[in-house]
Amino acid sequence: MAQMHQPADGTACPSCEEPVEPGDRFCGACGYDLSAGPVPSPDRPTLAIGTPVEWPAATGADTSGLSPRTQQPGDLPGTDSDGGELSGPGVRYDTPPSGDFELAAPDPARAAPADPRAAELPPASGTRGASGAPGASGGKLCVACRSGHVDPDGYCEHCGHAQPRERDHMEQELESVAAVSDRGLRHHRNEDAFAVAATSLPDGSPAVVAVVCDGVSSATRPDEASAAAARTASEQLLDSLPRGTHPQQAMHEAIVAAATAVNSLAADAGSEEPDQGSRQNAPACTIVSAVAAGELLVVGWVGDSRAYWVPDDRSGPPARLTEDDSWAAQMVAAGLMNEAEAYADERAHAITGWLGADAYELEPHTASFKPDRSGVVVVCTDGLWNYAEGADEMARAVPADAAERPLHSAQVLVGHALDGGGHDNVTVAVLPFAVPAEGAAPA
Repeated sequence: MAQMHQPADGTACPSCEEPVEPGDRFCGACGYDLSAGPVPSPDRPTLAIGTPVEWPAATGADTSGLSPRTQQPGDLPGTDSDGGELSGPGVRYDTPPSGDFELAAPDPARAAPADPRAAELPPASGTRGASGAPGASGGKLCVACRSGHVDPDGYCEHCGHAQPRERDHMEQELESVAAVSDRGLRHHRNEDAFAVAATSLPDGSPAVVAVVCDGVSSATRPDEASAAAARTASEQLLDSLPRGTHPQQAMHEAIVAAATAVNSLAADAGSEEPDQGSRQNAPACTIVSAVAAGELLVVGWVGDSRAYWVPDDRSGPPARLTEDDSWAAQMVAAGLMNEAEAYADERAHAITGWLGADAYELEPHTASFKPDRSGVVVVCTDGLWNYAEGADEMARAVPADAAERPLHSAQVLVGHALDGGGHDNVTVAVLPFAVPAEGAAPA
């Protein structure tokens, strides 16, 4: 095992602990100003707006079946726009003897959303699918020739033109979140899926959910896998959050439930257990989800679908909130390649984690954040982030009024991917996260 060289006097950077030489003014590894002294304690943040906020992520291995370590609002550093500590009452999470997480300190000023439980795929409105006015026989007219009727298989009986599928393009908007999914320009079907929803926590405050899934094209029935995962994860979150389950624990349970739903598809073809060959190509998908609940923003994922944070005030730093389960990410983490080299490799998008009966092991990733300013969360498949990979690139693609017009912003982001080539299915959800101004009453 290679050992890291240490200078004779033991001097190390107070920020990253890399060794530094006498007389150095800046750390060669992280750029820290060595004349500034020790790194400020994260328990007493004094960050000004525009300074990157180090949001700690929750950790915990899930293969043992244990619950992930959850982050409470008071555990996480956050600052207001003047650089002061965030303060004031908010949702508080108590841990009773049973080990379940319950919400306390209700705030009656915070009202539940108008639609307490809505979402799922397919959306009820705003969907582009097979169109055409009904004919004399009651069937739909062909979108191409406008004269022939569409048969049950989705083809025109007159000209043979295949009709658009319902999932070719889908849109859904709630007051507090919106999502758009498109087949793209190169694929014959849309294998992505999404679910957006809103519910209430026990104290009456809103909780907003966005789930995005990407079917694995090399697997069988990837479109069914993504739809089952998105629907199940959303339903699980809508069930557990109003009961007082901590949002991060609820996220963990939702991903596990989604994995179970995808696994069950492997045996749907018949009553017999699938043989080893079919398990090697079982239905599979990735998943990424975000929940805005109280002061917490919680994300969870398996695979290479991503979540990004984009502040409303673009002078603040955007951030990528997830780490890919992919070959490229492993190469970068191991120090074998830099990010540019890894993602330029043809193996870059080979995923190392997914939902499916042939997954090696299920390790849901969850993380909690406490934003210090208002912004939006962009939850998306690689069909989008391939064209806006870095956090700064994604922030430039997100419209400035994204918080006020989430559906329009999701449409713009899908258009950005299509304009870039649309080589994959594209799905994105835009979830605004509002932080009340200092001294303002809760909305």
